[in-house]
Amino acid sequence: MLTLDGNQGEGGGQILRSALTLAMLTQKPFRIENIRAGRKKPGLLQQHLTAVQAAARIAQAHVLGAELGSRALTFTPNEIAAGKYEFAVTTAGSAMLVLQTVLLPLVLASAPSQLTLTGGTHNPAAPPFDFMQKTFLPLLNRMGGRVEAKLLRHGFYPAGGGKIEVSIQPTPTLAPLVLQDAGAMRSRFAKIIVSDLPRHIAEREAKIIAEHMSLRPHEIEIAELRCGPGNVAMIEIARSSLTEVFTAFGERGVRAETVAQRVVDEAQKYLAANVPVGEHLADQLLVPIAAAATGSFLTMPLSSHAQTNLAVLKQFWEVEVKVEEINERQTLVRMKRSE
Repeated sequence: MLTLDGNQGEGGGQILRSALTLAMLTQKPFRIENIRAGRKKPGLLQQHLTAVQAAARIAQAHVLGAELGSRALTFTPNEIAAGKYEFAVTTAGSAMLVLQTVLLPLVLASAPSQLTLTGGTHNPAAPPFDFMQKTFLPLLNRMGGRVEAKLLRHGFYPAGGGKIEVSIQPTPTLAPLVLQDAGAMRSRFAKIIVSDLPRHIAEREAKIIAEHMSLRPHEIEIAELRCGPGNVAMIEIARSSLTEVFTAFGERGVRAETVAQRVVDEAQKYLAANVPVGEHLADQLLVPIAAAATGSFLTMPLSSHAQTNLAVLKQFWEVEVKVEEINERQTLVRMKRSE
């Protein structure tokens, strides 16, 4: 049985989620200790526990330590059981991180699946639904998956209550993914959501984004919702190779202009690098490319999050990873898994 240290690298929940996904794909059991030791509240929070419970049901796994606050967990998977599932993060924790945990094993399962997930759909420190729908899922489908996701209700922190439905048609294998050319610019678009908050917050954010990203009025959308207080500003950059989505979340005590500047800075940093794959997407692609046995992408300097993900990946699979610094802004990642 593999033994993992949850305090390695950046010491967050991604170590556990990646381990669950990889255990399901490889049928290798593992034990993880020091879960989320690097966080202010270490151990399993509700969103992590829901991910464990979802993985356990789908992999028909034997699990020890699956309880709130647990700092150690043993997970022994069995065969993946495709089917119809509902999983609920009963707090405002991210339902998208639960989806991220179980999606790839279900894509490679032997039969179709339907998922209904409730919880947060737009959370800080997690991929929002828009990123999954417009960036990640199209790339996974390019590799051979057939996944469709629908947002039925938004869920913001701290209210939660969002809901998504995901339809998965499986594929026996994934095709390699190569993303080394940013490609021609197709469009730029900004979407700003305010829920149970004054509209002027979104208007102020839109003004900053329009000025710094040179967007025209029809390239900005403001959406007003009634599903608990929340604010998110998103910039979509569509190129011939893919669409990237960048996000900043409103916070109590943080000016709207500051929120807008945060997402502008991230988008402009990506554009200046002239790469197809942004920093967060690079992290998300590591496991799918390893599952496909080979692939490569040009990205920005790897985050500590991505480096930690690679370290976990190598404990489950024999993977040759070549990380080449092209220059201070560009990094080429090549991966090849031993069969």
